[in-house]
Amino acid sequence: MTGGQPRRVRVIEKGPILVDGPVDIEGPDGSLVHCDRFQVAICACGLSANAPLCDASHRRLLRPRRR
Repeated sequence: MTGGQPRRVRVIEKGPILVDGPVDIEGPDGSLVHCDRFQVAICACGLSANAPLCDASHRRLLRPRRR
């Protein structure tokens, strides 16, 4: 971060947590994931196959079931 600006974090209802990047994400097991994108989506639903990064699996929760 430059200029002492705080990092922006947005929590999306029923979606991911968006963090201004680049970021290093430390997992519960101590593993480290570096992402150098300008904005990083972190999984908040627990369904991502690419955790801790979001893969949009939360969208399945939002779709109405077809009968």
